[in-house]
Amino acid sequence: MGNNRQVDQDSRVGFESNEGQSERSSKVGKGKRLWKKVKYQLVEYHMLPGYLRDNEFIIGHYRSEWPLKQVLLSIFTIHNETLNVWTHLIGFFLFLSLTIYTAMKVPKVVDLNSLQYLAEILKKADLHKLHSELLACLPSLPNIPDLQRLREELTNSLPSMDLLSSPSTWHIFELLTNCLPERLFHINHTDDFVLRSVKEDMGNMTAPLMTTPITRWPFFAFLGGAMFCLLASSTCHLLACHSERVSYIMLRLDYAGIAALISTSFYPPVYYSFMCSPFFCTLYLGFITFLGIGTILVSLLPVFQKPEYRVIRASLFLGMGLSGIAPILHKLILFRNRPEALHTTGYELLMGAFYALGALIYATRIPERWMPGKFDIAGHSHQLFHVLVVAGAYTHYRAGLVYLRWRDMEGC
Repeated sequence: MGNNRQVDQDSRVGFESNEGQSERSSKVGKGKRLWKKVKYQLVEYHMLPGYLRDNEFIIGHYRSEWPLKQVLLSIFTIHNETLNVWTHLIGFFLFLSLTIYTAMKVPKVVDLNSLQYLAEILKKADLHKLHSELLACLPSLPNIPDLQRLREELTNSLPSMDLLSSPSTWHIFELLTNCLPERLFHINHTDDFVLRSVKEDMGNMTAPLMTTPITRWPFFAFLGGAMFCLLASSTCHLLACHSERVSYIMLRLDYAGIAALISTSFYPPVYYSFMCSPFFCTLYLGFITFLGIGTILVSLLPVFQKPEYRVIRASLFLGMGLSGIAPILHKLILFRNRPEALHTTGYELLMGAFYALGALIYATRIPERWMPGKFDIAGHSHQLFHVLVVAGAYTHYRAGLVYLRWRDMEGC
């Protein structure tokens, strides 16, 4: 009996011991899970390591030294960098779409006023007689489309520009400019006057349309610089919180992107304004290119990213932008009577205003300095700076389209 009692006591002790061990292990497991949750929670400014402290007026919602997987997934969560990431990521896809559109559509853009004038000319001509003259001139081409149908297609297609891609349209243009002079002496004075008028007017209009569009590389260089800047900025704001080394690399990439955007923004206005003056074209392009490279090299210095050098950073990039005043003034003097010069300058001034306002907001940290902690998630200076950069770059894109249309129509 005594032995049985002892066994029962030992069993109870063992069971209680195992139960206690199980409870302790359960508590440890819960503690680990809780620590995991706490570890990836957002922290306040005073808890950040020194390399992540940049703006003391943004009090909370920071990510600090998260694993790479968690950092990447944080693109879909709310923190004080969420809008910094998405404003420029959306801007990147916007400019990617504009680049594709430009490559596919812009070479076909011509002066709409000229095409409307072309429709008026065709309305005044005796199209049946004109068609007969063309067939008599080139009897080997019996499938020339009826000019009445061409006139209707042209009038209906002006808004969409689809007619310009029609091979039959270009055949008519070529026939009118090359064939009609050989037949003019066979017709009476009235018809001769009409056909000469048609031939001369259409020849003047179709000459620039039949030429090869001017080179696009300066325009695509700007679009490439804009996409690089926007993607580099978005990547920097997403990944910089991972570690000190990653933060160092990402910040240099961000500064290089800003310098690339400013430098390549000069390429379309300088090249297309001075393409007929190689000396000034090379001078201005070379200057801004070397200035951009110098800015990138300076940005590689570790001291460049310290918060106390915020104003110097903004001033350096602002100085790059202001260096464009010289070629713009030169362009205005050289083409003071051209509406295209005034049109593009208006766009460029608006672009400069967007960039300057963005740099000012970035340097002064408005509005969060007025109400610290109130703009941690949305509305702080860096987000406003990002929006203004995208607006300025898009404004410059619109100016580039004016340059292309101008030079495509006239050349040098």
